[in-house]
This record gives sequence, structure tokens and C-alpha cells, in this order.
Amino acid sequence: MYDSGTRTLWHSLTGEPVIGELAFSDLRFTKLPLTLTTWGDWLEKNPETKVLDIDTGFDRNYRNLNKRGSAYYDYFNSPDWMFPTFHTNEVLGLKDRVLALVFDDFPKAYALEALQESPVVNDTVGGQELVITFNPIPEAARLYERGGHDFLPTQDPDVVLDEDGAEWRVEETGLVKSDGTETLIRLPGHVSYWFGWVAFHPDTELFGEIVTGAE
Repeated sequence: MYDSGTRTLWHSLTGEPVIGELAFSDLRFTKLPLTLTTWGDWLEKNPETKVLDIDTGFDRNYRNLNKRGSAYYDYFNSPDWMFPTFHTNEVLGLKDRVLALVFDDFPKAYALEALQESPVVNDTVGGQELVITFNPIPEAARLYERGGHDFLPTQDPDVVLDEDGAEWRVEETGLVKSDGTETLIRLPGHVSYWFGWVAFHPDTELFGEIVTGAE
């Protein structure tokens, strides 16, 4: 990502400024939760959403229906990557998508394919108790504090059950108990290609697999 104010390039996987005025400083991005989902799924839950106009003023076609309006459609649907990488790990396909997160300098990744089989995951990473919810249709993964609970999936991907059978709603800002008495906050995590994540986090733990290090 490019910061036009200081003309600095920022590394999107580590949050570091790497080239420009702020490079080699102690500054880091503040990590925020991110949801990668479909427009239809998002609009159904958030019908008042404002959307950036596709007429951006730049020479990039967002109206090509064959490419579903995506500037990176060809890249997303190709097994190749744009730039060479010298650190890979083929325990997953290099362009397999993973939910990636770091707590207390401890990185962990969850393959979206594995989350299809386990749509609710209770885990602890770097001392942080967390729960992951996964909606398999839009392939949307969200991460929340667990608050000492153990959650189970239901037939509705937007509802989970705790150990007492109480229902919790999966919302963007938090996991909300159905009676409104408790909310577990959203935690930062994002979806990345495996080759990109493991190149900069070669010691990452992979959910359900053993990673022996990047090659």
C-alpha cells in the first residue's frame, strides 16, 4: 500500500513501512478486522451500505461483466502469481487462501478449505482465546474473542451455540448473545494467499497441519 502523504510503501502482510520517508521507523499499522465476502451476502445484511463509485477517474475498467467488475479477476482465477517469491511451502497450494492472524508475535493460518469442514473453530493463539466462524457460501471468515466459551455451529451460519445451548449472532462488530447480555469483540484477521503469508511468516502454524518451514 502507498501512502501519498509521505510517499512511503507499506507492507500489507507485516504492517511495516518498507520504502520511503517512514521506512525503518518503529511505526506499524493498527490491525483491524476484515471480512472478505460476496456483495450479495453483504448487501443482505447491510442494505444501507454506501459503495465507492466504479467511475474512479482512472484508466481501469470496472464495468467488464465477463470479469465481474474485478480489476484482478484474471489474477484471482490463475494459478500463477505476479511476482517471484523465493520462500514457499507446499503443504498447501501456493495460491490457496487462508485466514491469517498474529497474536503476541505468534502467527497462525486457517485454510478456507479446512474451514469448509470446520465452520466454527475454538482456538487459542499466542495466549489469545478466539473463535472463528465461517459462512461456506460467500466463504466469509470472521474472528472473535471467545470469552471462555466453547462454540458449536448451527444450520444457520450466522448463529452459533455456546456450551449451554445459548444462541449467539455473528455480526460485524462482535459475537452477540441472543438475549443481548453479552458481546464478544471482533478480532483482527484477514484472508491471504498462502504463498504470500508463509513467505513473511515461515514459522506460521497451520490449522490441522504441520509446517516444517519455508523452502
